[in-house]
Amino acid sequence: MTGDEPSPRLADDSTVSARDRAADGGPTDEQRAALSGLRESIDPVVEELGERFAAAGHELAIVGGPVRDALLGRAVHDLDLTTDAVPQRVLELVDGWADAVWTVGIDFGTVGLRKGGHQLEITTYRSESYQPKSRKPEVSYGRSLEEDLVRRDFTVNAMAVRLPQQEFADPFGGRADLAARMLRTPGRPEDSFSDDPLRIMRAVRFAAQLGFRLAPEVKRAASDMAERLRIVSAERIRDELVKLLLSPDPRVGIELMVDLGIADHVLPEIPRLRLEIDEHHRHKDVYEHSLTVLDQAIDLERQRGMEPDLVLRLAALLHDIGKPKTRAFEEGGRVTFHHHEVVGASMTRNRLGALRFPKDVVADVGKLVALHLRFHGYGKGEWTDSAVRRYARDAGPLLERLHVLTRADCTTRNRRKAAALARSYDDIERRIARLAEEEELNRIRPDLDGNEIQEILGIGPGPLVGRAWQFLLELRLENGPMAKEDAAQRLREWGRDNV
Repeated sequence: MTGDEPSPRLADDSTVSARDRAADGGPTDEQRAALSGLRESIDPVVEELGERFAAAGHELAIVGGPVRDALLGRAVHDLDLTTDAVPQRVLELVDGWADAVWTVGIDFGTVGLRKGGHQLEITTYRSESYQPKSRKPEVSYGRSLEEDLVRRDFTVNAMAVRLPQQEFADPFGGRADLAARMLRTPGRPEDSFSDDPLRIMRAVRFAAQLGFRLAPEVKRAASDMAERLRIVSAERIRDELVKLLLSPDPRVGIELMVDLGIADHVLPEIPRLRLEIDEHHRHKDVYEHSLTVLDQAIDLERQRGMEPDLVLRLAALLHDIGKPKTRAFEEGGRVTFHHHEVVGASMTRNRLGALRFPKDVVADVGKLVALHLRFHGYGKGEWTDSAVRRYARDAGPLLERLHVLTRADCTTRNRRKAAALARSYDDIERRIARLAEEEELNRIRPDLDGNEIQEILGIGPGPLVGRAWQFLLELRLENGPMAKEDAAQRLREWGRDNV
């Protein structure tokens, strides 16, 4: 396709789906402009590579996400390439042309290369399928671009631009589905989800990330086959969940996961939050509350100029998962959830650990869940400076996230109560800021170090030094900074009863 052509051509008009033919016969002006933008983004290095493959009698095409994103008007960063050449042939074709080649993914048909400042991945036309109990796909090579595209997850990802001629190929109506913001599969959804069950998670992720709806048949298949997610590795599921949570509207994806039964196999604690409410035991809908807290945390992220924060969003979603286990009914129809933050923190660490989240993420989210109720003892500002210091010190580097989580956790419809809570939290944040400025709260340490403790008490290294250090830390939190001579005197008094 040259710059003078009015619209992209279809690679093979005979393969265009009936749905696509019935649409409008060609790209809209917006789509035409988007495809022109994609064409302009194709670097000469990629064109040169396409010419190199064509000269050797092989096909090469840009495929999937880059084409979809160009049609959506989104920035195109990386180009995924596909070819009919098998990996060994790809290696031969780029030998002497590429600056570097790597074969980490060659078992799955992928060859990576670097040319100048560009890194490219070329994957042989292929199809993948999972055996009923297998966690690893079986890969077989295809012979045509259409055969490769039909094994793609969704029609909106089953479009391509052939190189070097730059022809637009859309054999399964992806462009029409893109315009309708609809997720369909190139073939039967049951076959697609059987080939790779992770596509069930990918469907709900695209709903949250791109604002797409799931076609009715896709919904049915996802619900019917959700149990197939059990054969997918925890790492792959985690990666999709992360993308979902960091999307513009994760609530959409979470609700779909719960409604379709997907969450039962990924985050079973979330559907369990839908506690029954009868006429005698009324209490807040914990599931709806948790989704609202997630929404409000995201709003506060934006208001405070924060980037999308995985730790904060996980904590917002999971902060009340201890409630079903701790629910108790008291006289008068009152419902309690005593210590649900402690139970919930343990459950959070267990679930995130099972999903193979990094240890620091597991620890941070668990700590936020454990701390999310601490503020509610603040009242109208009755806390002493000592209590405020402890609050800030216990949160440590998570303090800003705890501020956001605690504010987001207010979902009451009582405007007077909500305003009072907001004023109280404004107050504690001001007090923390003042104390931080005066005392460097994030670096609170005892007024004496370990060497000074040993010298004053006349002891050597050992557990007693740690106990003395903790005593001085409590003293520091209670009283604020102390002069060294005053701290030493208090330490001697402590030592008379403990050394």
